[in-house]
Amino acid sequence: MSEYEYPSHRPSRRGPTGTSAAESGGPPSPGKARATVTRSGRTGFGVGVVGVVTAAVVAGALATPARAAESQTTQRARGDHRATQEAVDAAVAAGIPGAVASAQRGDRDRWFGQAGTADLRTGVPRRAEDRYRAGSITKTFVATVMLQLAAERKLSLDDTVDHWLPGLIQGNGHDGTRITLRQILNHTSGIYSYTEDKDFQHTAFSTDFLRNRFDTWSPRRIVALAMTHKPDFAPGADWHYSDTNYTVAGMVIEKATGRAYADEIERRILRPLHLNATTLPGTESRMPRPAGRAYSKLTGSLDAPGEPDSPLYDVTELNPSIAGAGGEIVSTTGDLNRFYQALMSGRLLKPRQLDEMTTTVPIKGTNLSYGLGLMKVKSSCGKDLWGHNGGIQGSGSETLVTTNGDHALSINYNADWGGPQDRIVEAEFCGK
Repeated sequence: MSEYEYPSHRPSRRGPTGTSAAESGGPPSPGKARATVTRSGRTGFGVGVVGVVTAAVVAGALATPARAAESQTTQRARGDHRATQEAVDAAVAAGIPGAVASAQRGDRDRWFGQAGTADLRTGVPRRAEDRYRAGSITKTFVATVMLQLAAERKLSLDDTVDHWLPGLIQGNGHDGTRITLRQILNHTSGIYSYTEDKDFQHTAFSTDFLRNRFDTWSPRRIVALAMTHKPDFAPGADWHYSDTNYTVAGMVIEKATGRAYADEIERRILRPLHLNATTLPGTESRMPRPAGRAYSKLTGSLDAPGEPDSPLYDVTELNPSIAGAGGEIVSTTGDLNRFYQALMSGRLLKPRQLDEMTTTVPIKGTNLSYGLGLMKVKSSCGKDLWGHNGGIQGSGSETLVTTNGDHALSINYNADWGGPQDRIVEAEFCGK
């Protein structure tokens, strides 16, 4: 193991692991899309891959299982959440196997809505306590730890990557002596995203994944793959979402603390906030219970819609080391709402560090901007919302919260082709 590498085979001791009924597993991967923008912002949707039940294709169209566990909008939606429930119903009507949304205002006002099914074979409905893979939402947890370390003067955001990880970022024009920790957190480093490598995408997001789903990806292997490409731009000259940035961030946390980034997240965030359903599984491929199933069309590109009659694969089990610090986290809608509420209300960061995190640059042509592991969304009704989205094989998620941390919303689809969840967001925060 190199001096910059955190253990890739760390035990899965952060929360329960459970055993899943179906065998699967494979590489997930966090961020996604390529969008050239001036300076900082956000556009990627956490990418990933999936495993299949004995390589079997899940039979049947989505519309039928969706009816097996209908959401009963009229009975379940209360007051101003009715529009939110209707938007959740619409996602399933459009072809998602199952969707959930959970809203929280303050400490006590909580609402949960669901539609479709957690399992295409049994038709059981999705539940509030079910865990799911939340992909790139992991990045906000990692950035929070980095900012806590900055407050403790254990590192500076102006330190170079090479200061902490000498010689790691080099080759084909990459130069870690010119890249700061702030730039890796806000995606202005220019470091190539390994999830955009064509061979990686074929391995991780096509049916080839079924042969590779249990492979372990060490951080050094991930960075080495990124270094075979040229950087996207000179450090600080532009903005581009890169999952490699957060692989590097995880390695810096280990170097600065002597502990794996996952252990620091557990110690500094999960335990103090009692986020007991949230885990960082390391190389454990099974989902902790309770959990439903996760589905993909394995089109070769995460979040690609595929054809309406494309076969579906159960991709629930996978080795999440391929996502690592960029996207391995497993959680629930309730835990994620509480995390982002605590973050934005100042319970996790001092004012100076929270100001650093929420300093963003707009992404041209969108209603988004990106800070340090945190995106800002301008809603149609003028509200500023903060959070992150996350995609991984078989799962698409988003959590957003108002600036004061009072009103939070978490969404999950148990499929990776669902696309943006804007309608649900607008319904909850703007009543549309």
